[in-house]
Amino acid sequence: MSVDGNGTGERRAEYTTDGADSACWASAVDDDGAVLRTVGRQIKLWREAAGLKQSELGKAIGFSEDLVSSVERARRVPQSEFLKNADQALQAGGKIAAMAKDVAEARYPKKVRDLARLEAEAVELGSYSNHNMHGLLQTEEHARALFTMRRPAYSVDGIERQVAARMARQAIFTRQPAPHLTFVQEEVTLRRPIGGRMALRRQLEHLLEVAQLRNVAIQVMPTNREEHAGMAGELRVLKLKDGTTVGYSEAQLTSRLVSDPTEVQILEMRYGMLRAQALPPQESLAFIEKVLGET
Repeated sequence: MSVDGNGTGERRAEYTTDGADSACWASAVDDDGAVLRTVGRQIKLWREAAGLKQSELGKAIGFSEDLVSSVERARRVPQSEFLKNADQALQAGGKIAAMAKDVAEARYPKKVRDLARLEAEAVELGSYSNHNMHGLLQTEEHARALFTMRRPAYSVDGIERQVAARMARQAIFTRQPAPHLTFVQEEVTLRRPIGGRMALRRQLEHLLEVAQLRNVAIQVMPTNREEHAGMAGELRVLKLKDGTTVGYSEAQLTSRLVSDPTEVQILEMRYGMLRAQALPPQESLAFIEKVLGET
């Protein structure tokens, strides 16, 4: 996300979606690469100064030689436990462990970090999802099943990276002051058995739990609706702390931040119509319970 250089302060951005950055974990691309290369270089320098081989360091900190090698070459993102143990084993006096915060940010794909920052600024978020369960509403099991079926396929580590990033964003539910969160979910997203029938049951149960939060409203858009304002696709509208409102739309290969006032107004209008056309929150919960009983 960037600020327009013409002085208007207009926000504009275009992000690569999950499907396009599947190699990000292995190659440590974009600005994350500098962070990971610095961390890897420091660990290697401390290891060599201590006279240890990669296998010896791995044994001392409880990780494999292959992982130590991958971290030093900036091909893998080290966990905080890895950094903490390496700091102690190499007697680095906190210098390695201190890099944990920067590494934690580099752990997540750039698109996810940008979206998380935007959500962190939001005092109100509204979202219509027509194909998938909204990421903020997904269980870890559901999210993992989704990323596992992506093509081109993610590596095992890549899947875990994406899942961890998605789960981290759900801290928005416990943030204080609590933002107002509304979701309109297409009926099909409640019925598609992503991960299998039992995974779907747990996902529906999770929806019912989240809907009990006082700052959350979940609505269902039944498939039999004749009037539907969301036929152009999913959308999000976010009202930010500074009083501005932005939109966010996602397609197959790109995601776009919408800041033009006219376009944002259109998204706000459509989302208002969607909420009016969908089942009210209480009826939506009863609908979810019905689907759960049928699953």
